[in-house]
Amino acid sequence: MTSFDTSPPLNVSRALLALAVVFVMLATTGWTASRGHRGTTALQASLSAWQHGRLHGHRLPDPEAAPARLTRFFASLGARDRDRLAHRYPLAVGNMNGAPVRLRYQANRIALGQARAVELKRTHDSRLTPAGQQDAVRRMHHFAALMGDGRQILAFDPEGSGRVAEVFGDLTKAERVSVLVPGVDTNLFTFRKTHLPYSAPYGMAKSLYAAERAVSPRTRTAVIAWADYTTPSGLGVDAATAMRAEEGAVRLDKVLRGLPGDAPVALFCHSYGSVLCGVAARSLPARVSDIAVAASPGMRARSASGLRTSARVWAMRDATDWIRDVPYLELGGLGHGADPVSTAFGARVLSARDARGHAGYFEPGTDSLTNLAEVGVGAYASVQCAHDNDGCRADLPGTTTAGRA
Repeated sequence: MTSFDTSPPLNVSRALLALAVVFVMLATTGWTASRGHRGTTALQASLSAWQHGRLHGHRLPDPEAAPARLTRFFASLGARDRDRLAHRYPLAVGNMNGAPVRLRYQANRIALGQARAVELKRTHDSRLTPAGQQDAVRRMHHFAALMGDGRQILAFDPEGSGRVAEVFGDLTKAERVSVLVPGVDTNLFTFRKTHLPYSAPYGMAKSLYAAERAVSPRTRTAVIAWADYTTPSGLGVDAATAMRAEEGAVRLDKVLRGLPGDAPVALFCHSYGSVLCGVAARSLPARVSDIAVAASPGMRARSASGLRTSARVWAMRDATDWIRDVPYLELGGLGHGADPVSTAFGARVLSARDARGHAGYFEPGTDSLTNLAEVGVGAYASVQCAHDNDGCRADLPGTTTAGRA
C-alpha cells in the first residue's frame, strides 16, 4: 500500500489523492464484497434441522432467539437431553449464543470430527485434482488440531475458509473476560501460525491470557480468540469499507450477550478489528467495560465520544507500524475516519514503543502486551501512557498510585 505523510492538516489535495489510491485498489483487486456462498452450508443445514426438530414431542426454540431465552431453555434440560441435542445438531449447538459454553465445546468437538471425516474421504476422491486432494489433507489436519486435548472451541464453521473462536481459561468462573478481535486475512486456516505465532489470533490470545495472569495472579481471567466473522481478504476495497465490520459487529454483539455470568468484558481490537469494534460500540452490552484498539486504521468515528459507548476507549500504535501512513479520513464510505491515537480523537493512548511493527503488539515482553493485559484485568493504575505518566489514567478506578516505572 502506498504511504502518505499524515502530519499536515487534512486538505482537499490529500483527500483526492487518497481517493485515487482507493480507485486503483478497486481496479486491481476487484470489489471483493460481492463474494458469497452458494448452496446450503453445513452450519445452515444443522440450524435447519434444529428448527424442524423436537425434544420429547416439543418444538425446539428458535436458534436465533435472544441468548437469555436460549440460556433458560438449556437450563431447563437435564444432562442427558443436552448431550442428545449436542450429538443431533452439533454445528447448531456449537454456534448457539446462550447455550452452556461447555456444551458448545462438546458440540464443536463433534462437529470438528465430522468435518475431519468429510475431508478424509475427499483425500481419496479420484474426481479431485491432486491440488484438491492436497487441500483436503490441509483442512483435515487443521480440523484435527482444533480437536487437541484441552482446546475449548466456542464457535466453528467449516464452510470455505472457515470461522472459529477459542477460549483460554475458565469462561464460566472468570472475574474478567477479554475478547480479541483480529483484522484482515483471518480465517480458520490462519487462526494459528508456526511462523510469527503472536501475529495470529491464537497466539495473540494465548499471550494475552498469560500476561493477564502475570500482572494479576489472583484474578480469574478468560480470553476469547474471536475469529468468528468474515474478515476482508488483503488490503483491497473490502478493507477500505465497513461492510465486513458491520456484519461482524452483529455477530460480536450476539456472542457477548450470550456469555455466561456478569464479569466485565474488555475488547482488544487489532487493525481492521478496530473498525468492527468502532461500528459495534454503540450497541454493546453494558458489561463491556473497555475497548482497546491497536494498529487501528480508524473506528468509523470522529472521536471517542462519537462512538457513543460507556466503555473506556484505549488506543496504541507503535512508531514503526505502517498503519500510521494510511489516510485517516472517510469519504463516501471509503476509509475509516479519524486516527484513534490523535489528541483530537480523545482516546486514552497507551505506550507501544516496543510493539515491533503492525503485528507485534502481543509479543511477550513488550510494553504493549503488558499495557493491554493491565486493561484486561482492570489494573488501570499500572498502565503506561504514550505521552506522559498519567494522562491516559486520569479519572480511573485505582489510579491514585503511580504506574510502572
